[in-house]
Amino acid sequence: MTRYEKEKVIVLIGPTAVGKTNTSIELAKRFKGEIISGDSMQIYKRMDIGTAKITPEEMEGVQHHLLDIKDPDESFSVAEFQQLVRKKISEIHSHGNIPLIVGGTGLYIQSVLYDYQFTETPGDEHYREGLEASLEKNGSGWLHDQLLSVDPVSAGNIHRNNTRRVIRALEIYHCTGKTMSEYQEAQSQELQYDVALIGLTMDRDKLYKRINLRVDLMMKQGLLEEVKGLYDEGIRDVQSVQAIGYKELYDYFDGEVSLERATENLKQNSRRYAKRQLTWFRNKMDVAWFDMTDENQHAEIIEDISEFIAGKLQLKSNK
Repeated sequence: MTRYEKEKVIVLIGPTAVGKTNTSIELAKRFKGEIISGDSMQIYKRMDIGTAKITPEEMEGVQHHLLDIKDPDESFSVAEFQQLVRKKISEIHSHGNIPLIVGGTGLYIQSVLYDYQFTETPGDEHYREGLEASLEKNGSGWLHDQLLSVDPVSAGNIHRNNTRRVIRALEIYHCTGKTMSEYQEAQSQELQYDVALIGLTMDRDKLYKRINLRVDLMMKQGLLEEVKGLYDEGIRDVQSVQAIGYKELYDYFDGEVSLERATENLKQNSRRYAKRQLTWFRNKMDVAWFDMTDENQHAEIIEDISEFIAGKLQLKSNK
């Protein structure tokens, strides 16, 4: 590789429950790929069912990276993700393989592909400390309302209990006069890699039915017990358990809602998240979309995706 050649990367994105896991395995086998998880919650140990983490059996021998690297009480940032993934991309190329980033956390994936300079993000320590003091006094709802008044887009994307990110978004606006999304868009839009960016989509009604069925399956597989284990350890008010599938069941364990209501909330929040994911990907990234609605056409769709990758990256498929 000459100094002017960019490393090749396949990226597979799409909403929850659209079929990324199976598709990623098939593509990894065809293109001698190693998979890097692009999900901000699958990095956590002991959070398997609720994050729909791939099982060892489902991996079918394909190497996976960035799963189970953090304990549930540890924080994890976009900047850390960017650093880890870029290192993994180079490592995978050194093996003679192709990195395949798979996931649904749009900002995290975007931070890797583009020249996001997190070290240059402005800060104001005194302002941040003031917000932290106000948070102690007024609560997370008040803090989130402050963000909603100046940056409704970020407020819609950041859960009110994720106070660290809420404060960061307010701090960026305070220092730059720009919202977090505006500040990010002002950074370089040049791709850092030679990328084939594939998106999976599906008829909305069918996707929502799949999400509802997935939640029912998660409950049968032991999601309640998985979350109860974290709850009983006193793990709360941290980044990990703000994930969909955990915060809803915490409300149940806190006695705020019935189990039936918590399960319905989980389904509803998952559907809303899928809608936000699709909106993000369509607005922020140049994606080649493939419709997964017709399950009988799965083999043909994989062929179409493979042809797109082979043409875009000048790669030879193993099939």
